[in-house]
Amino acid sequence: MKAHHIPFIKTGYFSELMCDYLNDKKELQSFHSGVPGFENLYQQALKKKKAFSPKIRKTLCETLRQQYSAVEMSSSVAENLQLLENENTLTVTTGHQLCLMTGPLYFIYKIVSTIKLCRQLKDKYPDLDFVPIYWMATEDHDFEEISAFVFRGKKFQWNKGSGGGAVGKIEIQSLEPLLHLFKQELGSSVNANALKTLIEKSYESGGDLSHATRIFVHSLFEAYGLLIIDADDKALKKHFIPYLKGELQEQSCAKHLVSQIKTLKKDYNPHYKPQVNPRDLHLFFLEKDKRHRLVKNENGFSWEGKQEYIDIEEMMDWVDKSPEKFSPNVLLRPLYQEVILPNIAYIGGGGELAYWLELKSFFDAQAVPFPLLVLRNSALVISEKNVRKISKFKLELKDLFLKRNALINKKVRQISNIDLDLSSFKKLLEEQFEHLESLILKTDASFEGAVKAQKAKQFKGINHLEQRLLKAQRIKLKDQIERLVLFQEQLFPGGQLQERVENFSDFYLQHGGGFIDFLMETFEPLSAKFSIIEG
Repeated sequence: MKAHHIPFIKTGYFSELMCDYLNDKKELQSFHSGVPGFENLYQQALKKKKAFSPKIRKTLCETLRQQYSAVEMSSSVAENLQLLENENTLTVTTGHQLCLMTGPLYFIYKIVSTIKLCRQLKDKYPDLDFVPIYWMATEDHDFEEISAFVFRGKKFQWNKGSGGGAVGKIEIQSLEPLLHLFKQELGSSVNANALKTLIEKSYESGGDLSHATRIFVHSLFEAYGLLIIDADDKALKKHFIPYLKGELQEQSCAKHLVSQIKTLKKDYNPHYKPQVNPRDLHLFFLEKDKRHRLVKNENGFSWEGKQEYIDIEEMMDWVDKSPEKFSPNVLLRPLYQEVILPNIAYIGGGGELAYWLELKSFFDAQAVPFPLLVLRNSALVISEKNVRKISKFKLELKDLFLKRNALINKKVRQISNIDLDLSSFKKLLEEQFEHLESLILKTDASFEGAVKAQKAKQFKGINHLEQRLLKAQRIKLKDQIERLVLFQEQLFPGGQLQERVENFSDFYLQHGGGFIDFLMETFEPLSAKFSIIEG
């Protein structure tokens, strides 16, 4: 396997907001703690070390040890658990839903990016220690988003309804028929049998989805010392009580987000669309098999289907006695994470970082250090067979990222036996109109508008003719174009990045654990570059 790299901003698959963030655009600087670099991360580590409570650290370590009590830990995991007890240890965190079989491939990329950055930080700053954390989104209630994965173009769907509760508590016995079908697809190679064993240890061992996901992810990354946390825990949420009460009493999260979004539109881009829109109250109430969105009005607090209201005094009493019953939503969860972890950076995708950029002023108001935001690594994995096809099609790697019509038009021009590129003709026409415009200015300037209109008409006609010629050649070269379209679809299924559709299983079958090892060697979390992996 070997890798090539191109800047994120040249792929065409990253939003204008993310590209501007990576370029440290001045208008965005007040919405984050600095574009991530080693020096900024070190300064953030010193800041967080000073601010993080020893009491919370103690609870965090005790909770993690309890959660790992039924897990056979590697020496790397045990070492990192021990290191986390020290005040000189900081964390780098990524989070994700409990997607079945890890879901899309980028789940793996997020965790690899997190581990690699910790290693690099330790090498650069040996006076501190850095531990990678995977935050399991066990309290999420969107079962549809996690209940399927794609393997070699086939969708495997878990059809059990979740009941609307926290997905981490879903019992997994009903997965057996689906997993049986999936294992039949894997074959009987050494790597296939290893993956089957992993499935048996995790998803077929009984219990709930939270436990299964922990075992599965732990088995993949235990050699790298990844710590996996389930923050749906009473002891941890006790430390979040002041913030829960503040949200219930003041709804300050929404107030700050509304202001921040308004400022983003004013100072950055008037067309900015929030990744996540704020609600009045950013909390859920957990019951067995239910996660209710809390609402507040003049009568008190309630949720859908509940007839009576709860007054503020009773609600505060609930928080004190049962903080585990309260679940932060997507916009309040980041604050919870940063309160209970000695965290310096969050690694996520473009959509995640977009809503984090809405939160800076809210964090400042809560006096909680805002972490540095790192865009996770991304990759396109190309088989040896498809590498040969790229050569056969006479394409450059950067051509693969062209939108379909642009790629087709480029290929049509390349393989046509006539020159369909009218740019030289357009250049000549431009020169002629420049000469004509100079004549007009020397004679009668009132004709300037008429000349400009004629120029626009001529160029419109030339562009239209060029498109018609291309269309005619596309019909003529139909077979070659169809093969090219099919090839691009294999690499970018449905016009999306491969990592957003395919599951890691196919690549594990080909390379085993060596696939993750290669990613670990290849990824550079602070490079802002997209990896193209051959092999």
